[in-house]
Formats: sequence, structure tokens, C-alpha cells
Amino acid sequence: MNLTFRVRFVTHPGQSLWLSGSHPLPAHPLPMAFRDHETWQVSLPLAPEAAGSNFIYSYILQNPDGSQTTDFGRNRRLTPKDFNCSELLIIDSWNQPGFTENAFYTEPFKKVLLAGNLTPVKTSKPENPAHTFEVKAPLLKKNQTLCLLGEGPALGHWNTKSPVLLSRNASEDYFSVSMDLRAQTFPFAYKYGVFDVGTKSFVGYESGADRRLNEPVMRNQHTLIRDGFAALPADIWRGAGVAVPVFSLRSKNGFGVGEFLDLKLLADWGKSVGLKLIQLLPVNDTSATHTWIDSYPYAAISAFALHPIYLNLDTVTDVSNTRLLAELASERERLNELEDLDYEAVMKAKLDFLKKIFPSQRSATFNQSEYKKFFNLNREWLVPYATFCHLRDKYDTADFSQWPEHQKYDTKKITPIIENNPEVEFLYFVQFHLHRQLQEASAYIHAVGLVLKGDIAIGVSRHGSDTWQQPELFHLDLQAGAPPDPFAAKGQNWGFPTYNWPRMAADGFAWWKRRFAQMEKYFDAFRIDHILGFFRIWSSPSHAVEGILGYFVPALPVEPHEFPARGILFDHDRLTKPFIDDEVLEEIFGEAADDVRREFLDPTGDETYALKPQFGTQRQVEDYFAGLKTGTPGEKLKIGLFDLVSNVILFDIGGKFHFRFAMEHTSSFKRLPPDQQARLRELYVDYFFRRQDTFWMREAMQKLPALKRVTDMLICGEDLGLVPACVPEVMHDLGFLSLEIQRMPKVLGQEFSRPANAPYLSVVTPSTHDMSTIREWWMEDTAQTQKFYNQELGRSGKAPTDDDPRMVEAVISQHLASPAMWSIFQLQDLFGMDGGLRRKDPSGERINVPANPHHYWRYRIHLPLEQLPKETAFNSRLRSLLVEHAR
Repeated sequence: MNLTFRVRFVTHPGQSLWLSGSHPLPAHPLPMAFRDHETWQVSLPLAPEAAGSNFIYSYILQNPDGSQTTDFGRNRRLTPKDFNCSELLIIDSWNQPGFTENAFYTEPFKKVLLAGNLTPVKTSKPENPAHTFEVKAPLLKKNQTLCLLGEGPALGHWNTKSPVLLSRNASEDYFSVSMDLRAQTFPFAYKYGVFDVGTKSFVGYESGADRRLNEPVMRNQHTLIRDGFAALPADIWRGAGVAVPVFSLRSKNGFGVGEFLDLKLLADWGKSVGLKLIQLLPVNDTSATHTWIDSYPYAAISAFALHPIYLNLDTVTDVSNTRLLAELASERERLNELEDLDYEAVMKAKLDFLKKIFPSQRSATFNQSEYKKFFNLNREWLVPYATFCHLRDKYDTADFSQWPEHQKYDTKKITPIIENNPEVEFLYFVQFHLHRQLQEASAYIHAVGLVLKGDIAIGVSRHGSDTWQQPELFHLDLQAGAPPDPFAAKGQNWGFPTYNWPRMAADGFAWWKRRFAQMEKYFDAFRIDHILGFFRIWSSPSHAVEGILGYFVPALPVEPHEFPARGILFDHDRLTKPFIDDEVLEEIFGEAADDVRREFLDPTGDETYALKPQFGTQRQVEDYFAGLKTGTPGEKLKIGLFDLVSNVILFDIGGKFHFRFAMEHTSSFKRLPPDQQARLRELYVDYFFRRQDTFWMREAMQKLPALKRVTDMLICGEDLGLVPACVPEVMHDLGFLSLEIQRMPKVLGQEFSRPANAPYLSVVTPSTHDMSTIREWWMEDTAQTQKFYNQELGRSGKAPTDDDPRMVEAVISQHLASPAMWSIFQLQDLFGMDGGLRRKDPSGERINVPANPHHYWRYRIHLPLEQLPKETAFNSRLRSLLVEHAR
């Protein structure tokens, strides 16, 4: 048998196309030959025994600079023997990952949102067909199918009353029909159309020019025409969702915190009002310190383990232990009545109880086939995670570098620890039940017609099982964060280690692929937290406390020769070390300047000072002032010393230089001569906004396409902050949904973005967990609110000065009317439309304050989920808004 692959793709000089795939194709890509201005082709013989193999193939575009683009051909499957011929010609269309239609072949749409639209259609197959047509159309309505019309008798001479109908199997993405075109005159024109099988009527043609088929029927040849997507509107589906952390949910029988099974109650309410999605924050275990500090959901000690706090005890407990559970009733009631989450008390109560019941339930659980399957599938991360937790508790610290032994993960050395160790097995027990309950919640959400969206944090805890097990995947000497922005003037230092991307690439990003596979067990879509980290990550040295001392990694640095080339007088110490003189000290410390001179500084002899060696870094300063409370005189002194440490212009990293962000605002820069300021400013702009863009695009394209190809989940990127110019292009090309926030416009000079201008492949939202809610924001800055009222809401006169529910509804309506695929709202913002339902104090609705690295994540909704369906006025209004805007 001979296979010929032909793909329609217009290339530019220097580009080439290659065929890649699994058996029976060769393992390496095959070069294709240029056939004409719009097609490339390659032929290969196929041994008879291989013709029955089912394989997947794709096409690769090789660019002159060596970069590659792989078409989104994950669903190109082929079993050659099915076509009963000696010559099989496959005519393909290139599938760019960014095509809008690809979004509808992701899990949320295939499994749930569009699954009910499939209409079975009976079609007849000729005895000896010579052609098969395949094409995709994801947004057909119930009772609709595709049809084929065109020139010639086989295609009915464009007769819309009796077109050739195509059918689709539930297991396939494409509509298909096999035909005998031996009586057809070639070439001929054809098009796809939509046909309603219920009314037996033609709905309409696809848009665009006629398609053409030039290949006549050849002896013993079958032609498979894979036409990509029918040219039908692809930006017409829109949905709305609700965003809420699991810990924020409240139920009548809760334990002071939301649990996975509470999501079923939320889904019931969501279905009743017309929502289609529930979005969560990360749900991984963060138990590093056993204190409220662990409430931060983005500092996971395992990228795979689930957090024990979300476990429902009633479901875990067997009949013999119900008495023990009943003994917790008073504590349970106390915790559940609290306005906010008491993280430490809830964790203690739950873990203490689980440890009590584990010995009696161990055997019954571990003998289940379901448990054995879970353990075998998750052993790779589960054993190291459980061992890590055991050693964390044994040595009373998660910092494995401080452990007296087992500082490095060694399978042979930990085997004696884990064998028949009840403390380790207890963690297997807890993770199994968490897995079970989250899968149960996910299945229920699907059953009622909603989908579940998760959140992949950009980092993991420095002291966690991932870094312990595979330290080579991380840069443990650096700290990830974000550069300064309006929400955090000194930047953010999250404390996470950064990724060793070259090492991750060496094994094909195996750790990330396992992470995605873990998410797929529970979620249909996910948000990539800080997707900019795949382009470059803001990295601070280990001695930094504030994010202001960070710089982008990787980045093209300033080379030493660039300074004299631009006429900059390069004084290494003056530009790279803190600039401190009497004026700077008076400006920062005022009356305390003399005390600072005596205790923390050494004079240099030229009317400037240097920090004493024991106070040379922010970390040293922080250690010196450890234990001070915010707002005390000592705390203010500490922050002032932080400012001295960061009063630099350049960072010297191995003899090459990176600019400190916001260099112009430093006293060091302001004291330079005007001509030197101008030249440094020009180089600064080149460093941050010119030289890096192509470099960062290549960095992202080495990672993100490979990761997209391994998951069917819908991917949304949190593309906020200082966004490189290349990011929107990469996101568009890969079909990632962007995040559009009204208060964080991406266009320079704009005060607000407009939901009406959002791209289709995006999520619009008025606020996130890192921001104030709509009603709290409305009262923060009356001048800004007035401008928003007049310019964005289009209303005249004076804006309401209170948190008027009508203004909240107006903002939500703007987002529902957006052309974006998804509008997603914090549950608090939806409550904000109803003056009688919402919480009295809007400040109590805030989930996180990014500028505070020690924020306590403890917000809970103020009414039980069981009450929500009974709020008829609120539900009716929300349902009406969703219908009004066709969400």
C-alpha cells in the first residue's frame, strides 16, 4: 500500500513542511516536497502488516531561523486498511492551534456544554467508494447536520432540497461521508451547508469561496479529503461562570470551611440560574508550617496532592466510627458559625479525627480495588509526598535542608521509612478520599450541565515534596515574583523557586505533563496563573525580601561595552551599590537619620555611606528586626533600610547588567547629571521594551506548544501585569484564552478596558481574588468612580457615592454583553447586585491583598449554599440578565 500525504498550506521562502507521527510512520519527521504555491506532499510505502495500525500524525512548519510550529493535529487519526485500496491519498488542511474552532474540541465543550447537540443521521455508504469527505463543525444545533452540495450529478447540481448528508459518530470530532465519484467531471466546485433533519430543510451555506477538488478517480486509489472546519460562525457561543475558592463555601452542615462536596450545592444553584462554569483557586496541599500561613493557596508543598482541609468527614467515616464523629458536633458548629475561616482550628479538628478513625478503617480502604488503582496510578508523586510530610513532622520543619538526614530524596534510603509506616499510610488514606470526593463533585457538576475550571499556580513551595524529590528542576537560589504595578508598588516576591527550564526541556517537560494529567482527573479547563512566567519570570536573589530587587530571567543583559558606546560614564560602585548620603537619609528617616548613621552605616570618606556588612542585604535587615509588628517604629525603620538596600540603578549578575525596575524613581538616579540620566534612560527603555521581545517569544514557544498538545482541557492564561508585546500574539496563535479585567487595561494610556472590545477567545471579569470587589472599589476613589460613571457607563450627572447595587448590576451587565467567550464573576460581585442579600461590609469580601505577603486567606460567603436557591428575587434577576445577554 502507498500513502500520499498532501497538505494545503501557503509557505514563504525559506520555510518547509515535514510530516511527523507515530507508527507506522518513521520515528523522525519526513521532509515534504513543494508541489505548487499552496500544497506540499510526501509519499511513502506501507508494509501490508502495518496497514491495520491506527496512528496519529501531524505537520511541522520549519522556519528559516530554526524555529518550528506544529499544527494542531492531535486528532488526525488514520487506519489505512479501512479504505480498501492500494493507493491512499490524504488531502489535509493545516490546523493552526489558534483557530477559534479548536476551543470547542476541548473537554468542557465535548464532554458537557455541546454534548447534547449531537444528532444521529443515517447515511448510506456506496459499495466501493472512491472519496471520503471529512470536516468539522462544532457549533451545530440539535437536529442539525452538515451537508455537501456542488457541481455534477453526485452532488445534486447544488440542489438544496436533497443534499448529500454527512454524519458524525459520538467518538469522532468530524462529520464524514463516503462517495462514489466515478461519474463526476473533475475538477469540480463544492461547499458544505447546514441541514435541519427535523424539518428536513436546508439552513444555509458555509461562507467563503467555493471549495474545489482537482483529483479525479484513479484505479485502486481512495482519496480522503480532510477539509478542516466548515466556514460557519465560530464566535457565537458565550457562557457565564462563577469564581469562588473552595475554602470560601459555606454549607449548613459544614465544618467551618468549604469542602469539595459543597461544590454539588453550588452547581445546583448555578444550573438554576443559567450559569455554565465554576472556577476555583488552587486546591493543592499547602501544609508547610501547620499555621494560618499555610492558608495561601499558591504555595503548594505538592503540585499533585490535594489539601486535607477540603475533605468531608461524614463521607469518609464508616458506621463503626459515627460515634466519634458525633463527639465533634459542638466544635463543628462553633467553627461553622464563624464569619471567616479559622484555618488552624479547622485543620487540627479534621486531622485529629482522621487519625482516630484511620486504624480501624485502614484495611477496608486499602483492600478496595479502587484504592489499589489509585495508589498505582499516583505512586510517582504520592510516595515522595507522604514521606516528605512524615519527615516534615518528625523534624518539625518543611525546610529539608535543615533535616539531620534525608536532605536529598533517595528512593533506596526512604524505603525503610515508608514500609509499614502508619504515619505515611495515613497520608495515602487521606489523599485517596480527597481524590474520590473531588471526582464525585466533578462528575456531579457535569451531570447538571456545568464545567469545572481549576487553577495551576506558576510556582510551588521552596520547601515541598516537588523540590525535595527533583531539585534539579528548580533554581533554589532564586525567588519568583512580579515587578511593581499599581497594586504592589515594590513588586511581589512570592518566595517560590524559579524553574530550570533547560533541564525541564531535556525530558520533554515530563513534570509539567504529569501536572496537566493530574488536573485532567478533576477539571475541564484551567487558568495558568501568571502565564508570563513561561516567557520570563521576575526573579529575586535569595537575599532579597521585596520584589523590587528582582529582574527578568531569562533576559538579554546589558553588556559592559554598551555603556561607553552610549556615552555613559560607567562607575561600577556608583551604579550597582546603594547610594546613601545625608540627603537620602533625611528623606527616608527624617529625625531618625542620626540613629541610622550610628547603628547601620559606615562612612566612605566622600560624604556618602555604606551599609555595614551585617546589614548589607534585605534578608539580613529582616532577620535583625524579626518579630516586629506592622506599624511600630521598628517596622518603619526596617522598611527604610529596605529602601536603602534597593536604592541602586543596576544589578551586576556575573559581569553583565540588568536594570532595577523603576530606576528613575530612585534617589541614586536623581543625583546623576542630566546628560547621564538621559543616556541611562534610553538604555533602560531598550532593555525593558525593545531587545527582549523576540527572545521572550522564542522562550515561550519552546514550552507552551508542547504543553498544549498533551491536554484536552481549555486553557486560559492570566496575562496581567507588565505584559511583553509578544504575549498577545503567542496566546492568539496557540488559542489560549486571555484574561480581560476592566480595571487593568492592556492598552497604554487607557484608564479602563472595555468589555465590549474584548477578543472572543477571552475571559472578561470585573474583579479577581487579588482585587477589591466592585462595590468596595466603587468607594475607594470617588474621582475615579465619577470618571467611570460618566465615561464607561455612559451616565450623566454625579455618580452615587455609596455602593449602590444598581451600579454593581450595570458593571456585570457590561461584562455579560461582551463578545468574549466567557464572562466569569466572583460570587461576591453577583451578591453585590442585591442590597438585601449581600454582606453589609464590603471590605469583608476581599479574598487577597497582593501587596501583603502575609495575608490570611480566610474569606467565607456569609450565607449557606442551601439558602441560595431560596433567594428568588436575586435568582430571578440574575437569570434574566443571563438570558437577556444570551449567556
